Amino acid sequence: MQVGTYLKLSVAVAVATIVLKTGAWWVSGSVSLLSDALESLVNLAGAMFALTMVTWAQQPPDADHPYGHHKAEYFSSGFEGVLIFVAALAIIWAAVHRLLEPQPLEQLGWGMALSMASTALNGLLAWSMLKKAREVRSMALEGDARHLFTDVWTSIGVVAGLLAVMATGWHWLDPVVAIAVALNILREGGSLVKRSADGLMDRAIEPEAQTKIRQVLDGFAHQTIRFDHVVTRRAGARLFVDLHMHMPAGWTLGRAAALRTSVEQALMSAVPGLRATIQLLPSDVEGHFDDARDLL
Repeated sequence: MQVGTYLKLSVAVAVATIVLKTGAWWVSGSVSLLSDALESLVNLAGAMFALTMVTWAQQPPDADHPYGHHKAEYFSSGFEGVLIFVAALAIIWAAVHRLLEPQPLEQLGWGMALSMASTALNGLLAWSMLKKAREVRSMALEGDARHLFTDVWTSIGVVAGLLAVMATGWHWLDPVVAIAVALNILREGGSLVKRSADGLMDRAIEPEAQTKIRQVLDGFAHQTIRFDHVVTRRAGARLFVDLHMHMPAGWTLGRAAALRTSVEQALMSAVPGLRATIQLLPSDVEGHFDDARDLL
């Protein structure tokens, strides 16, 4: 399936889990189950926004965006992280209110059954989405998948807390579990926002891909050919590498261009999704990116 199809499926599953978890809260009156339902609302909003951003990111380059729209995916991850913060604050507010005014819980069996049914749906979808995200390097899909995994562990924690309530009769455990849920999703929200910010600041590509690039360059390097100023960056699913290739000054332009083409093709074959930009320089000429004059 394509990334957009996974996100459409995520929207459908989010609607189903909202119905199940809202029903679980309705029949039981548990504030921790309410917190679980609120997080599912965030899942729905996040999946819809991610679908919009992925559609935008797939648009071809244009005059205003000659390098494409790949970074749009990072807005999705950051937006979902902000939504998580909002949901966590709402959960804490409801939990503190219930902690100050404890209430008896009813039909916990039905409530937990509905919650676990939605957890099974989320877990299956999150696993398949994360696998696809790593395959196509989609930040939006990965952010949605990780949020779903957080939702899965949240639901498991909520059910464990309600089992403790049933076993002990301590109704104050219910809001305490809800607060713990909120703190956990705050951590996940912070992680998503950080990853989004890293992407917008042109973070270097993964070490594994950098290793493959170096291996390809080592295969072409010899006494008359050398490479330096190798710089990488990632923009959504697209990877970029810029470098200098030094060669004898007496080579013809055709020979130098032919070698550069071979290096570019080898790099793009070794690292799918990579775009290489190679500047040709004579062996006795150096390019200085760190020269203060370059900053003017």
